[in-house]
Amino acid sequence: MAFNFSQSSLKQFIRAVRASKTIADERAVIQKESAAIRASFREESADSSIRRNNVAKLLYLFTLGERTHFGQIECLKLLASPRFADKRLGYLGTMLLLDENQEVLTLVTNSLKNDLNHSNQYVVGLALCTLGNIASTEMARDLFQEIESLLSTANPYIRKKAALCAMRIIRKVPDLQEHFIDKTKLLLQDRNHGVLLCGLTLIIDLCIHDPDLVEDFKQYTPILVKQLKALTTAGYAPEHDVTGVTDPFLQVKILQLLRVLGKGDSSVSEQINDILAQVATNTDSSKNVGNSILYEAVLTILDIDADSGLRVLGINILGKFLSNKDNNIRYVALNTLIKVVNLEPNAVQRHRNTILDCLRDPDISIRRRALDLSFTLINDSNIRVLVRELLAFLEVANNEFKPAMTTQICIAAEKFAPNKRWHIDTVLRVLKLAGNFVKEQILSSFIRLIATSTVDLQTYSAQKLYSALRTDITQEALTLAGAWVIGEYGDLLLKGGAYEEEESVQEVKESDIVDLLTSILDSAYVNNVIHEYIMTSLMKLTTRISDPSQVERVRRVLTASSDSLDVEIQQRSVEYGNLFGHDGVRRGVLEKMPPPEARAEDRALSEAVPSGSKKSKIKAPPPKPKSGADDLLDLLNDETPANPPPSQANGHADILDLFSSTTTSPQQVPSQPTASSVSNIMDLFGQGSSSTSPPTHTGPSPSSLLGDLGSTSSHAPPPLSGPIAHPAYNKNNLVLTLSLQRNPEGIVAILARFQNLSLTEAMHGISLQAAVPKSQKLQLMPISSTEVPAQGEATQQMRVQGSQRPPLRLRLRIAYSIGGNSFTEQVDWSEPA
Repeated sequence: MAFNFSQSSLKQFIRAVRASKTIADERAVIQKESAAIRASFREESADSSIRRNNVAKLLYLFTLGERTHFGQIECLKLLASPRFADKRLGYLGTMLLLDENQEVLTLVTNSLKNDLNHSNQYVVGLALCTLGNIASTEMARDLFQEIESLLSTANPYIRKKAALCAMRIIRKVPDLQEHFIDKTKLLLQDRNHGVLLCGLTLIIDLCIHDPDLVEDFKQYTPILVKQLKALTTAGYAPEHDVTGVTDPFLQVKILQLLRVLGKGDSSVSEQINDILAQVATNTDSSKNVGNSILYEAVLTILDIDADSGLRVLGINILGKFLSNKDNNIRYVALNTLIKVVNLEPNAVQRHRNTILDCLRDPDISIRRRALDLSFTLINDSNIRVLVRELLAFLEVANNEFKPAMTTQICIAAEKFAPNKRWHIDTVLRVLKLAGNFVKEQILSSFIRLIATSTVDLQTYSAQKLYSALRTDITQEALTLAGAWVIGEYGDLLLKGGAYEEEESVQEVKESDIVDLLTSILDSAYVNNVIHEYIMTSLMKLTTRISDPSQVERVRRVLTASSDSLDVEIQQRSVEYGNLFGHDGVRRGVLEKMPPPEARAEDRALSEAVPSGSKKSKIKAPPPKPKSGADDLLDLLNDETPANPPPSQANGHADILDLFSSTTTSPQQVPSQPTASSVSNIMDLFGQGSSSTSPPTHTGPSPSSLLGDLGSTSSHAPPPLSGPIAHPAYNKNNLVLTLSLQRNPEGIVAILARFQNLSLTEAMHGISLQAAVPKSQKLQLMPISSTEVPAQGEATQQMRVQGSQRPPLRLRLRIAYSIGGNSFTEQVDWSEPA
């Protein structure tokens, strides 16, 4: 059947589009109809019904995403028609097809002015609705007088629409608000609920955008309280009843305005305490409209200077929400409790069991919010109970939860642990359940915990890790921790003894330990990092065990990797193999590590969790990026003397002679003052592979086995001095630090480091602009990445010429977006003295 486009109605056109079997058929129907509409517009038919039909089809095309710009003028022609049907469709088309940035909109101003003064209230309503949606700055200035006069008209239908239209005008031109304030105050006493609702919306918007106006409206607090009380105690009113509740929309708006007026004002808060208590206790919570009123009442209670008892009542209402069957209500309750847990922590603690029950909810968003709230509740008194529940949840949690959970549980254990034994057991449990998701800082902190413990706890830890590795070698962090501890405290492991009151340790033989470590090397779960750890652990065991056959076995295992394709593994194999020919040096090099000190980033990580109050923000920097920024860091940190003292050079030379076949001459190796035989070979095993970048991994650096954990001790050589990272910006989970290095020519090398502290949200469009005084010159390098994932970082280099002496002054402009919000900040930064 042929489809006649020229005379088709809207229904026929829609039916033809829906009847299309393929996209090509639909496209053909739309193109033919668009051509017919264009032809009809060109004919300039005097029949307005044809134009109205064409504009209606045009609006349908707009909903399909098609181009409709050619019909804008036809919409304006409908506005000029005296018929209401034409005006209604013309205004609808104007609102949809035009926006405030289009020049053709200036042609609408005259039609709007005429219709705002029309005798028909519905025509005036159409004009007000259109102006409230697409008013530009020029239109607002031209028509604000008409809106001002309509606010005092006797018709409530027009008054309520004029109030909403006034809100748009004030937003576009804030200077015009003084023309509306007096008449807006009169709306608060209007008896019509629709007018009152729109007036409250206008006042709330005014107070939010201009806080100075809050004082002008505080005098109307008694009127608002009286109106709210009348609504809560009113009987059945058919025109305002919503499932048994009288006008819940108006009640919510009054509560919102009271929240704005009472915030930070104890006198206003005192006036509204009683009505808030009445609303909280008398509102029916079995219906959704009642819950909406209760939620607004709770927000108002928590936002003003309410009595302590009233705050507890508000939190108890949120606790009841947690038992609601509606997931939306439970999510809102959890989200609100997270924000207020620092205000009334004891009141929130009473609902701890209900919150923990939400961890088993099928809805993943409920589980995520309950998890965030659970961590904020942890304190000294409930650490055992909450961590036990969180570990149970970790066992069944989705993988996306595990990285944050492992970090937060371990930090909470470090912060609130009742004793070291419990702390070790907790981290061990985390390593067993989710060892593949544990961050480097957490693993380093656990190793440091064991290294600083008593001999009994070190023995206990070695036995527990040995037993765990015999059961499961699939968790990377567990394997790394076990390899380090067994290698360091293998002699304690061999001693045996009881570590549980009801359980005694099975005897561990030297061959059993070697069997375990070699079986890990032969497993499918070994990677380069684990391989390096196991090699060093086996090397350490050669000084902890006494059976010559096992020592020889270890030597064969280590030297078997001398042809490995990985340079780090190959180098370790060769160096460790050569050490077997010099027992005296080998025992000195492999003696026990001194207790390490916490690194700056580890301390920052442990301080990221507040004591049971605010939401945790875990600062866990990822592995350093492999970019030109590392080269700059190496340059800035390299302050090694060109000619070391003879005593130092000779000390290194004695050791380097052992590896003459695989290493460079002693004169080419930088050295530093040493304090023990462990320190003498620090560079070989901690910095021995400086010419080759180590493999990227999520566990601790391989060099930490003999390097990092010892280099920070008071018995080890002092670290090389480097530039200090000065904080320049810290806001919205973005931290910017600047590291400076000067040279004698007056050039300052600057490394800007951007860190995203958010656990879940990535940052986009990061850019940095900088300016210096006119006497200096600035060279700004490109940023390493404008997109920074959660817990990630980016770097950017700068060079300033002409700054002969401190302080260096910079003006920085930082732009970025996170969570859908864009930010642009300007900071004046000066180099600290």
